Amino acid sequence: MTALDLIQNISQALYVAIFVLAAWRYLRAPTPAHLDMTAFFAILAIIVVETRVAALVGATPPAWFTDVLIIAILALPYILLRLVDDFTTVPPLLKRATELAFLAVSAAVVLLYQPPASLAPPITIGIVVYMALISLYSGARFVIASRRSHGVTQRRLQSISLGAILFAVQIVTSGAAPLFAEPDRTLLSGIGQVIGLLSATTFFLGFTPPPFLRRAWQAPELRDLLTRAASLPRLPSTVDIVRELERGAAGTTGASARIGVWQEDESVLRFWPPDANEPRDVAPGQHFPGRAFEQQRTIFSADPVKDDPQGADGYRRNRVGAVIAAPITAGGRRLGVLVLYAERPPIFAVSDREITQLLADQAAVILESRALIDHAARVRAREEATRMKEDFLSAAAHDLKTPLTTVVAQAQFLERKAQRDPSAPSDVQGLQRIVREAQRLSALVTDLLDAARLEQGKLISEREPVDLGELVSSIVKRQQPGRHATELDVRGVVVGAVDRRRIEQLVENLIENARKYSPEATPVRVAVWQTNGEAHISVRDHGIGIPPGDLPRIFERFSRASNVDDRKFHGMGLGLYICRGIVEEHGGRIWAESELGKGSTFHVALPLSEGRRLN
Repeated sequence: MTALDLIQNISQALYVAIFVLAAWRYLRAPTPAHLDMTAFFAILAIIVVETRVAALVGATPPAWFTDVLIIAILALPYILLRLVDDFTTVPPLLKRATELAFLAVSAAVVLLYQPPASLAPPITIGIVVYMALISLYSGARFVIASRRSHGVTQRRLQSISLGAILFAVQIVTSGAAPLFAEPDRTLLSGIGQVIGLLSATTFFLGFTPPPFLRRAWQAPELRDLLTRAASLPRLPSTVDIVRELERGAAGTTGASARIGVWQEDESVLRFWPPDANEPRDVAPGQHFPGRAFEQQRTIFSADPVKDDPQGADGYRRNRVGAVIAAPITAGGRRLGVLVLYAERPPIFAVSDREITQLLADQAAVILESRALIDHAARVRAREEATRMKEDFLSAAAHDLKTPLTTVVAQAQFLERKAQRDPSAPSDVQGLQRIVREAQRLSALVTDLLDAARLEQGKLISEREPVDLGELVSSIVKRQQPGRHATELDVRGVVVGAVDRRRIEQLVENLIENARKYSPEATPVRVAVWQTNGEAHISVRDHGIGIPPGDLPRIFERFSRASNVDDRKFHGMGLGLYICRGIVEEHGGRIWAESELGKGSTFHVALPLSEGRRLN
């Protein structure tokens, strides 16, 4: 036996084996695609068997059988085109034209072929061109379809496309061989046999991949998803988790994947389509996702337009020809549904239903883990809110009680004094003390109200052009010298569109903080300037400073530096929080630089509107 004979025997055995597998799959699942696969490989298997039987018995088949066999061979490209339409889309006009060409070529061969004479070379060339062009077109369509696909589907379509192209080359070499003399005829026949073997192998891998090969193609994506499973529950949001699960499911199955998460409060399955601005909700029992969720079983449809008429327009628009939907359930808790969409039913294998349920079970573990993490976060948030509430009530009660006690005590003293001696002169110092403490009470209440407005985003009102240098200068002039001098440095004219009253409040708070935490006789330096389209205000002191670990949180609500003595420095920790809110609602930034024991500098940067920058 020569090497060419061995190659021929192997390729013929492969064609017969593929036919047996295709026929078995058709019997198990009689779909149009399985019928076309069976017909394609049946013709090749019949050719092999007929050749072997004729060689063994030395008999010549009857003319009618030869004619039927020739017509079957001529039908191979058309059946291959039907297989293209099973996996992707072929224009109907092209299918009709191919059918007419097949009928015309078949009629010509039946009428003109008179064994043992050969067909005239022009007719042979025409037949070869007809078969090769359709096969090449089929290969090109499979290439295009593979580029739109991913995962196992992409690998299958790549294998089929290579098989179709090799099949076209085999047609050319086998059809052209009789036109040449020896030894070129033998060489072309040998090349055709090798190409036929490669074509049979790639068709086998693409059309009827063995389960172990399909699992091997799916393994990398599935392994990647399982490897990342532990980290997925800690992604920023549920939508991010859904996106990663969809990507993993799509890579594993080679289909488009969507996950709907059950919304308990609204009783809907919520999907987040990547090409839509708003999520899409599906009610239980509605479409395939709702049915799978309601019935708690995996659903497969090879004809979604027929099986779900309400969604027919969407399936046609999105070119969906097959659907698998599996419920995502953890124990008895329903979490959602996993849906796979394919352009054509042959994209899915029988084992994909089990794979889909496996992926759904993995998604259930991940989503349940996320739910537990969210629950723990909510518990911690409630505990933190309770702690902050208790801290706030304690601080507020302390800060409100001190001036209130002073006001009440001083008022009672003045009352008793007036009752004993109505004609006595007024106690001016006592009245001033009442006014001072009442103002302190008013400031505390104002801070509380401002904090509430800030939470609602209603702190800033109407803006107007303001010369920030003049504004800060007027604030500094109103400050009582007391134990600290305030040094002002205004560099040029800085005009911005701001809420005057809130900017005054901001600067007053920063200067008051600087004075409060600074030793006596140390100056507070205030500077105003502009650079890079921003107005800058800085307030620097020589006070106690802020520990480095406290700097990131000093602008948070109810937050105070850890080195602040509450008995010496009163306050609820709202001043800097309100300052941050004022700045951020103006579109600006605020930050602090500090060195423990040497003082702090607070910086404010506010955007300047075009046309309001002056030098």
